[in-house]
Amino acid sequence: MRGSDYAELRAFAAIAEHGSFARAAAHLGVSRSALSQTIRELEGRLGVRLLNRTTRSVAPSEAGARLLAELLPALADLDTALANVRALRDTPAGLLRINASRIAAIHHLAPLIGPFHEAYPDIALDIVVDDRLVDIVAERFDAGLRLGEMVERDMVAVKLGGEIELMAVAAPSYLDRHGVPETPRDLRHHRCINFRWPTDGSLYRWEFERGAEKLEVAVEGPLTVTEPEVAIRAALDGVGIAYLFDLQIRPLVEAGRLVRLLEAWTPPFPGFYLYYPSRRQMPPPLRAFVDFLQRRQAMSTDGR
Repeated sequence: MRGSDYAELRAFAAIAEHGSFARAAAHLGVSRSALSQTIRELEGRLGVRLLNRTTRSVAPSEAGARLLAELLPALADLDTALANVRALRDTPAGLLRINASRIAAIHHLAPLIGPFHEAYPDIALDIVVDDRLVDIVAERFDAGLRLGEMVERDMVAVKLGGEIELMAVAAPSYLDRHGVPETPRDLRHHRCINFRWPTDGSLYRWEFERGAEKLEVAVEGPLTVTEPEVAIRAALDGVGIAYLFDLQIRPLVEAGRLVRLLEAWTPPFPGFYLYYPSRRQMPPPLRAFVDFLQRRQAMSTDGR
């Protein structure tokens, strides 16, 4: 394979992955015009169209999809081989790509970036924040960060942080007007702030548990959001009852600006995990990150 062949194939994979010449060019650090020329040359040499282009989108053609299916595993193997060579250096180096939900990125991943960079200055982090549940293998991420219940069983999972809780909360002004729900079933008579899943557009059914009893409630109300910060603001303004992670709202509850409801029905549950596909040889940047997390967990457990 010529060096130009590798560059052309890498460019094609980047465009297919990002669905955009502009985003792929930014990711690769080249101009959009240079990237377009690279793809034209590749298609010209192969004699087939690899990408279908419209004014709004870019997607692989049938020939492009076939090429991509065989190309992505090969590129992953090449990346691993290069990473293994870099591992011969005194310190791990290379790129580590992580896909994380927004709350996990803000509350768990962001505080680690500084200490990790200090420990491994030659590892570059590429963190994509996305509340969709993506296939990290298909989209060529090294690892993901999600709630444990969302992690597929064939993944290797590393605990990140402790247990978390969901909190049903409302402003005192709302409760003065509408009263306090005593059980989750009472929520059907209240104004609630719905959350829409970005993955499939469905509405989240609020989940509750007390002992052996489990309930799911399809709530209704004047507002539906995909952004928790909007729900928090609306709850503070008395729009309705919100259902959010304690990480997001505990300070507001402690300050009395929001009142926690139905606490007996919202016990703690396992929180977030870093997860990655099982591999015979982990890329050195991922190995370094996992070791870093485990050291911090051990220090936390020891109380140091």
